[in-house]
Amino acid sequence: MTLLLQQYPTKSAASSDALFAKIVNDLANDGYSIQANALPLGLTDILHTHVVNLPQYKFNLARVGRESNQQLNAQIRNDKTLWIYGDSPAGQEWLKWTQALQLYLNRHLLMGLFSFESHFSHYAKGNYYKKHVDAFKGQANRVLSLVTYLNPQWQDTQGGELVIYNQPGNPEGIKVLPKYGTLVLFLSEEFEHEVKPAQRDRYSIAGWFRVNTSTREQVDPPL
Repeated sequence: MTLLLQQYPTKSAASSDALFAKIVNDLANDGYSIQANALPLGLTDILHTHVVNLPQYKFNLARVGRESNQQLNAQIRNDKTLWIYGDSPAGQEWLKWTQALQLYLNRHLLMGLFSFESHFSHYAKGNYYKKHVDAFKGQANRVLSLVTYLNPQWQDTQGGELVIYNQPGNPEGIKVLPKYGTLVLFLSEEFEHEVKPAQRDRYSIAGWFRVNTSTREQVDPPL
């Protein structure tokens, strides 16, 4: 890990703050933020190297629904995922970076973000995820969605776009190609989105910042 970080130095704290400030401004004004080539290069390289070398048996077919209501539904999505728990150097660096972002968001937007969960996603050629939302209104669970892409030299003709539907009068939505190091954040309850089929293997990380919904009967985040 140390050698990789020295070979591919990450951005300085000052430049990270500048990126975080752009994200805060976008979220406050529009509810979403798209930042091309924004994840620190060193971190992007480490995550990419890690995920493309993982054996495929570690990935599971992605499910739809939450917690006890999860189920397989290939009509909605057919990608594969692997949850990130910080048990690898790459995962540890990723969670360290997202924690810094979480602290910045809480400080400047007072969002009360309490925890973060994320997984690697692998879309094989032709895989997709139909239009959906990440959280339902009135259920204070996932508050802010975060996606980053780990695909070097992605071409415009290779598909695999994330499409964010943000305006009723814009049925085409906002299309984001899964290019290396691009970051996308949006309010989880507010934006329908989908992933279009790609012409090659497509790797990403999807994550969600959550607020604390613990009660006397249930601890959040769920085990």
